Amino acid sequence: MASLQARLSRFPRERPLIALVVAILSVELVGASGAVFTAQGLGEWYDSLVRPAVAPPNWVFGPVWTALFALMGAALWLVWKRATEEPEAVRVATVVFVVHFAFNLGWSAAFFGMREIGLGLAVIAVLWALIVATMRAFARVDRRAALLLVPYLLWVTFAAYLNYQFWVLN
Repeated sequence: MASLQARLSRFPRERPLIALVVAILSVELVGASGAVFTAQGLGEWYDSLVRPAVAPPNWVFGPVWTALFALMGAALWLVWKRATEEPEAVRVATVVFVVHFAFNLGWSAAFFGMREIGLGLAVIAVLWALIVATMRAFARVDRRAALLLVPYLLWVTFAAYLNYQFWVLN
């Protein structure tokens, strides 16, 4: 087990391009799993909601999330590259990232899967705080990784405002 862990921690430095691709694809795949919940809510339920005036067209969300997941994967890769130099900071940053990502998926489950706009608002508030925590943990390892999450934080800030508006209007 220790041998495998040592090999995995060296992988990003020994094969950086492959490690970057693996990190991005992994985040994209996990992130895309939230679409299962989104698909449950789209259609009759979502179409019946009063939409906020600032809500973008539905087609915008796929490309935006794809780009944001790619940035998150690249940020994770930058952190992962430092695993041998700063193992404890990387471990903490990775755990915070995983917890935050669970809340990212949890928002889709709450808002679209359960069709609970208020619960979605609560989840996205926690998600926002966890993104900030992830950025801080990433900054301790590699400041660039934290900066790559700025667009994500801005988008989730906008999404939280949209969620609030859906809650007020419906």
